Amino acid sequence: MIRICFIIDKLNRGGAERQFIELVKGFDRRRFTVSVIVLGHGGDLRPDLENQHDLDIYTVPRKKLLPTPAFLTRLYRVLKHIRPSLMYGFMGGTNEICLLMGRFVGARVIWGIRNSNMDLAHYGWTSRLLFTTGALLSRHVDLIIVNSSAGRDHHASHGYASEKMVVIPNGINTTTFFPDQKAGHAFRSTMGIGENEILIGHVGRIDPMKDHETFLRAASLISNQRSDLRFLCVGDGEIHYRERLRRLSRELGLEKNLLWTGMIEDMTAVYNGIDILTSSSSFGEGFPNVIGEAMACGRICVVTYVGDSSLIVGETGEVVPPRDPHALVDAWEKVLVLSLNDRMARGEAARKRILDTFTTAHLVRNTSEHLLSVVERGV
Repeated sequence: MIRICFIIDKLNRGGAERQFIELVKGFDRRRFTVSVIVLGHGGDLRPDLENQHDLDIYTVPRKKLLPTPAFLTRLYRVLKHIRPSLMYGFMGGTNEICLLMGRFVGARVIWGIRNSNMDLAHYGWTSRLLFTTGALLSRHVDLIIVNSSAGRDHHASHGYASEKMVVIPNGINTTTFFPDQKAGHAFRSTMGIGENEILIGHVGRIDPMKDHETFLRAASLISNQRSDLRFLCVGDGEIHYRERLRRLSRELGLEKNLLWTGMIEDMTAVYNGIDILTSSSSFGEGFPNVIGEAMACGRICVVTYVGDSSLIVGETGEVVPPRDPHALVDAWEKVLVLSLNDRMARGEAARKRILDTFTTAHLVRNTSEHLLSVVERGV
């Protein structure tokens, strides 16, 4: 049995956190003993882990991003109890902590990298410090798992140890995300969407990297040409940035045909209720889960050339340059002129692409094989 300990910053609802849950639940317990250390209390997704009876969960709260001696002491005591042979940092500044503590307890260290070309000018000094520090420390890690080719290339070009990197794409739970016409109709009815209206959806936290502004400007442009379109923004974010975007939407005249929903728990119903999923991100994406989830529900996606978005959709969707509302409108129009049968065929091809390449089973199998190789190299 191989003892692996994951460290994650939080278990709030989010794409990376859902990937973490799927990965941890999927490990073969005949080969791995799995423990999780969470660096914060609570979290919407924590019950999903607590329902796993063959999993040990520990909370070692930290009050600041940079670790204090008291925090490191508490963490060391927990790790001495777990006695892991592998430690895996999973987002939120956990990689550097894993490397430090792994050396203290004699564990091999795996880093997780889940973004690509982050524009750090939008974030605080600690993000810039961690990125630079990570490049210096990466050569001392046993394995770096990156969830996108774009993320691998970006980090390698900024000094991260490319010889330690492997790309393992995210995995979509195709049992959770599947075509469900009934759920889609119910969602549309709840949102007040007419049967003959086209619903274009944007799903993702309200954050500069998601570039809602381009989405809103494109929605305004195409709304001047068609009256049968409605738009949906699902997700939440920092209140001041969120209010700024809502002011922009009012200035663009989108009050009547744009809905802001905040977080929604039943995302399968959301994906089935929309007609076109749009990812307008302008930087930072690695493997955007929302694209794969929508495709698993049989939806056509319009995405930007950011991260591995174009690789995910393949020939089933449309891909446009970032920060270009006119290009976004052109892509929407290409989908809108398709016949109903052609749209359905595209949706079926989208789901098949996920089933063939990007499932949870793919994620767990690929990760397990690489972790086993780390252990075997050290024997």
